[in-house]
Amino acid sequence: MNSILECSHVNKRFGRKEVLHDVNIQIEPGHIIGLLGPNGSGKTTLIKLACGLLTPSEGDIRILGEPAGPSSKLKIAYLPDKSCLSDWMKVSQIVDMFHDFYSNFDRIKAYEMLGRLDIDPKLKLKTLSKGTKEKVQLILVMSRKADLYLLDEPIGGVDPAARDYILQTILTNYNEEGSILISTHLIADVEQVLDRVIFLKEGRVVLDSSVDDIRIQNRKSVDELFREVFSC
Repeated sequence: MNSILECSHVNKRFGRKEVLHDVNIQIEPGHIIGLLGPNGSGKTTLIKLACGLLTPSEGDIRILGEPAGPSSKLKIAYLPDKSCLSDWMKVSQIVDMFHDFYSNFDRIKAYEMLGRLDIDPKLKLKTLSKGTKEKVQLILVMSRKADLYLLDEPIGGVDPAARDYILQTILTNYNEEGSILISTHLIADVEQVLDRVIFLKEGRVVLDSSVDDIRIQNRKSVDELFREVFSC
């Protein structure tokens, strides 16, 4: 079976600034992967490239063997790091919009998750707190049966008490034949759910390893190794 995501010698520049350099990544089905690095390391740029929202300056990105672009968008469920929803809409209207727009969207699952989080679908988005808006956006993304879920800082805007629930929502609602790539700087909070981690430093992949190998070979947690790699 083809890799879900394959990045080959990917470079990305904005003017003279090189944001990504010679990135090579393969993601197979059935994995939860942490894309980890400090602010400015290129995590969001890489995710936008995989979504087809940006194009590489050099190199190749493929989703299930096809070039990233319009034809691959149905295979990807993308959670941006900032809300892209319209504040004037009711939650129920946004659910209806996603149902109309995405053929792989499960409206029943979306309402079940809204109910578990005690979010009233009749409310307008502008009446919700920032954290609740981010939960709504996550619910919309996880209600799709996609091949690749790209989550950019999914727990960055929620309080610590809600993080475990958000991670559990991700674990129990994604398509298990697909994979999840989670970008975050909150390593300790997500380490428990990760199979593999990719460290990005100044636009370069400096580590690509399974979590088990890190614990066995380095005798460290992912969080400890992260602090060591990025301490200078």
